Amino acid sequence: MTDALKGKVAAVTGAASGIGLASAEAMLAAGARVVLIDRDEAALAKLSDRLGPAALPLVVDLLDAPSCAALMPRILALGGQLDIFHANAGSYVGGDLVDADNAAIDRMLNLNVNVVMKNVHDVLPHMIERRSGDIIVTSSLAAHYPTPWEPVYAASKWAIDCFVQTVRRQVFKHGLRVGAISPGPVVTALLADWPPEKLAQARADGSLLEPREVADVVMFMLTRPRGMTIRDVVMMPTHFDL
Repeated sequence: MTDALKGKVAAVTGAASGIGLASAEAMLAAGARVVLIDRDEAALAKLSDRLGPAALPLVVDLLDAPSCAALMPRILALGGQLDIFHANAGSYVGGDLVDADNAAIDRMLNLNVNVVMKNVHDVLPHMIERRSGDIIVTSSLAAHYPTPWEPVYAASKWAIDCFVQTVRRQVFKHGLRVGAISPGPVVTALLADWPPEKLAQARADGSLLEPREVADVVMFMLTRPRGMTIRDVVMMPTHFDL
């Protein structure tokens, strides 16, 4: 995969850990310069030291409306152009709806749905003008199955899956590709509230994915011939019981 993305500039939200970090690392390994977008300034500083000069840290709180609105100009100030945008940042609310906190619901829907829509809206003019670009959104297996233990989270991913499919149909005429990755359970910060014994058992059972495995799929999508769009990839652990 060396040099497959040479000369490209990518931007990844939620890039300080998990799928976002694995995606950024894979793109860097393929020769791209990558803008790593996250609110965790300390984590980005450590990563930029480790990943080298092609990793361009950008501290942004996407839930702050003015900061979110300024994202695209700041990406261009760092990278000069944008060829790939991976809208990956998200949060999780699970459990019975009756037990959910309304503020947590608002925050999750804002980040998982509103922020993704605004970010994609803001990168489109630049890509349309250049008549080239790839947009990938991190969705979820929950977008394809009415998961009873996470109604709010699943609803956010159903919404964003519809968004991806409809935006793709609007912009393919401009040479843009839009697709989503929909993984099952992945070992990320979203599983931070799992009991350690449950996490260990799930790993032992082969019912969890690793972030690098999702990043491999992202790279597959990005490296197809321009005449091919991978619109939606559903991936899950072989031993995941759904």
